[in-house]
Amino acid sequence: MNLRFGIDLGGTKTEAIALGPDGREMARLRVPTPKGSYEGTVATIKDLVEGLDARLGAKGSVGIGIPGTISPRTGLIKNANSTWLIGKPLDRDLEAALGRPVRLANDADCFALSEASDGAGAGFATVFGVILGTGVGGGIVVHGRLLAGPNSIAGEWGHNPLPWPMDHERPGPACYCGRSGCIETFLSGPDLARDHGEGWTAEQVAASGHPSAQAALERYEHRLARALAAVINVMDPHVVVLGGGLSKLERLYRTVPALWSGFVFSDHVDTMLRPPLHGDSSGVRGAAWLWPPQ
Repeated sequence: MNLRFGIDLGGTKTEAIALGPDGREMARLRVPTPKGSYEGTVATIKDLVEGLDARLGAKGSVGIGIPGTISPRTGLIKNANSTWLIGKPLDRDLEAALGRPVRLANDADCFALSEASDGAGAGFATVFGVILGTGVGGGIVVHGRLLAGPNSIAGEWGHNPLPWPMDHERPGPACYCGRSGCIETFLSGPDLARDHGEGWTAEQVAASGHPSAQAALERYEHRLARALAAVINVMDPHVVVLGGGLSKLERLYRTVPALWSGFVFSDHVDTMLRPPLHGDSSGVRGAAWLWPPQ
């Protein structure tokens, strides 16, 4: 049986899924992520994969979504929020532990691949998948294949400056990358909460009808529209699929396309903005899709 296993290595949980030849989910496991421990991370992934092997009575291919990427120069992990992975040969260590090849990709790339394969972007030639959560990430899929450049950073729109900034948006909040005014510092969940005021979460802002919360959401929508317009001007995707916690804001799918028209260099914008079909499962499904059906 042609089984594909996907692993989503998150900050708090690590999830595993098994997909059958037709893309149907056959099993799922979830355990806490061993924060701060590289050896613990390798052991956790090994246990999950072997658990799927045992449950299904067959070995599957293994794809893993990580909060970072492999440096083409060194072969080691870089740009990882889970800092204990940085500088480690994670793919090689996992292949040794599992006794089979593995494929690793950024978690936003996995989200984009999932939605392009059998989700909200299925059937479209070009898909830009967006993560709007604790951070802001992105992935690009062209004709069903992830776009990968020489630096392994394709789709990292979150660390570009916010386009067309207003005076009160300059120079912008400090970003962990060392710069100020990155898109991520305006569009992440924590930064939506920060923009509203202390003591609130992004979920509370989104659910509140208070005028101050509504004003914060309107600022958020305008910033998201400008940021996505810049992406459309560069890659002209057929569809943009939103993921992450803030993708659940239904109003975004009405307001943002109406706003981005003023910034896209075209007389008309046919790019669609869609919610994810697979929701929170897209990352782990996309990791499995790193090995296409045979």
